[in-house]
Amino acid sequence: MSMTAKELAKLLNLSEAAISMALHNKPGVSTRTRKKVLEAAKENGYDFSRIEESFSQSSYEGTVHFIIYKKSGAVVGDTPFFSQLSEGVGLGLKESPYHLNVSYLYGEDRVENQLSDLVRSGSKGILLLGTEMSEHDFKPFTKLPIPLVVLDTSFEHISTNCVLIDNVQGAFFATDYLIKKCKAQPGYLQSSYPITNFLERSDGFYKAVRQNGMSSSKTLVHRLTPSMEGAYADMTTLLEQGEAPARCYFADNDFIAAGAMKAFRDFGYRIPQDVAIAGFDNLPISTIIEPTLTTIHVPKQSIGMLAARRLVELITDKIPDPVKILVGTNLVPRKSV
Repeated sequence: MSMTAKELAKLLNLSEAAISMALHNKPGVSTRTRKKVLEAAKENGYDFSRIEESFSQSSYEGTVHFIIYKKSGAVVGDTPFFSQLSEGVGLGLKESPYHLNVSYLYGEDRVENQLSDLVRSGSKGILLLGTEMSEHDFKPFTKLPIPLVVLDTSFEHISTNCVLIDNVQGAFFATDYLIKKCKAQPGYLQSSYPITNFLERSDGFYKAVRQNGMSSSKTLVHRLTPSMEGAYADMTTLLEQGEAPARCYFADNDFIAAGAMKAFRDFGYRIPQDVAIAGFDNLPISTIIEPTLTTIHVPKQSIGMLAARRLVELITDKIPDPVKILVGTNLVPRKSV
């Protein structure tokens, strides 16, 4: 008797949704997990004809495309944040009659030509991960004759359907918490790569500083690479140059926070006794590092699901008015503060 998907999930300690996505070659799981699932399925006699049968009996009404736009790759990568976002997209389309196709676009690509090819292929709509995009990068997408929903960013001068994080709220929560716990002016571990998300987090940070009666001009700001390794290297250089740290810091993301924490500890600073730090995103690393990281939780799967469902609405109901869906955040207190 062949193994079922449910039994595979139990064997590999994965969710049934993750097993289904891996077996059906859908987004939402990493390449490593997909390979692990397929190898285990073959070894345990999983009946792959079930997948072929489900495809032959499916009633797909067309394809929607999930485009992941990479301008530099400094922020968008194979991280838990974006894998959970992708998993949410897959779950959001699960009950729809549309097949999902995932593709990558790069800043140097001929974007207009590739979009024309998608339209000619009969694509019903596009989900666009715009984390690294500027308004200029987005312009080719404004000419699309098919529905479009943007994830993880919006544009000041362009009205479009989008689902994004309430970055201002999250950064305000974290900074206000730091000030009240540490009773000191917070420093800012700012990403050296400017994207809309980080600029909005900067607004939230300074809003909390001002509302607590402090001067924005007195803020100690360190611009660090938005990766753990890069932030560690940048902060190490600053400390080697004799930079004295602030009593506490808000970091634009968890990777920056984790890298800076490692550098501070290497130079003998205790966390949180000497330097307290709060991050943003609530990635798995925040529970692994020592001490565990106070951070802002972002409901990543929900963002993907909401975007996918909004796209289905646009395709089926032909809704003319664009909607911006702002997804709220919440503070997760841990031991770094």
